Amino acid sequence: MRRGEYLEERIPDLKGKIEEYFGPVTGTKEHNGSDLYAVEDPDNPVFEEILAGAVDYGSKKDRLAVHFEERDAADVIAEGNADAAADAVEKKNDFLLEVTGRDAESRRDSMKRAVEDDAETPDGVEE
Repeated sequence: MRRGEYLEERIPDLKGKIEEYFGPVTGTKEHNGSDLYAVEDPDNPVFEEILAGAVDYGSKKDRLAVHFEERDAADVIAEGNADAAADAVEKKNDFLLEVTGRDAESRRDSMKRAVEDDAETPDGVEE
């Protein structure tokens, strides 16, 4: 998200948005210390499970956390669902664009900068 934007303001009904893109939310699950909405039977057969939600960072803005558990591509193709793979990529990118306001290229650039910034910080030094 851009500076000054908040997840709750961009998407007031995150659960509804997740359901719109991926299927019914079946509950919540803990993932890396946060409770995220779980879609245990996604509409697209490529996905095994999807976890998504807002993660609280204390004094910082909430951030979107998403975990896409995907099935093995060979299994999906063997079932005759090869077209679902392209749809899965499109759904992921469209969801992330709508929720964060940033396209795939912009998200990649941010991740590269974060990795480069981490590489510049010596071990044992906190910022």
